[in-house]
Amino acid sequence: MPGMPEFQRQIPEGDTRERLVCATCGHIDYQNPRVVVGSVVAHDGRVLLCRRAIEPRRGFWTLPAGFLELGETPEEGAAREAWEEARVRLAFDGLLGVFSIARIGQVQLIFRARFADPAAPSYAAGPESAEVGLFAWDRIPWAEIAFPSVHWALAAWHAGAAAPLGAPVGNPAGHAAPFSGSRPPPAAPN
Repeated sequence: MPGMPEFQRQIPEGDTRERLVCATCGHIDYQNPRVVVGSVVAHDGRVLLCRRAIEPRRGFWTLPAGFLELGETPEEGAAREAWEEARVRLAFDGLLGVFSIARIGQVQLIFRARFADPAAPSYAAGPESAEVGLFAWDRIPWAEIAFPSVHWALAAWHAGAAAPLGAPVGNPAGHAAPFSGSRPPPAAPN
């Protein structure tokens, strides 16, 4: 197709990773992880979950969360996602967890949050949710949770629900990113 750039996989000069590089102008197409933002919204010992009305994992339960948009802070993105999915206005306590899911190119920032007006908590299904509800710990539909990171975030919340937030948690053992810190960079091409 005339006028369309042709990208080739190569290691650019001064880099250590293979990238897509335009054969015409040398532009490097950096492909970086997507940032997901969300919240564990708690009220009276219960957490807010949304049953997904969209793929992936339609019909399964998740936290109000989604992709961070350009121009948003993580808190703004998490607040927007909570409104879009559960019609909730939030007050944030702080960052609960940072989860790296390298196999799908995601970094997830999950906040601990509460209803902005705890005296009159209000929520309803938004366009991406079939239903929303507050669940006590022993009533969470664990077999119907959409993603492993939802389990991780709920476990982090449960472990410190009544305590002040400390450092954010990360991936649980056995679910860490494969980089160990000791792997050398790839060899430069000859």
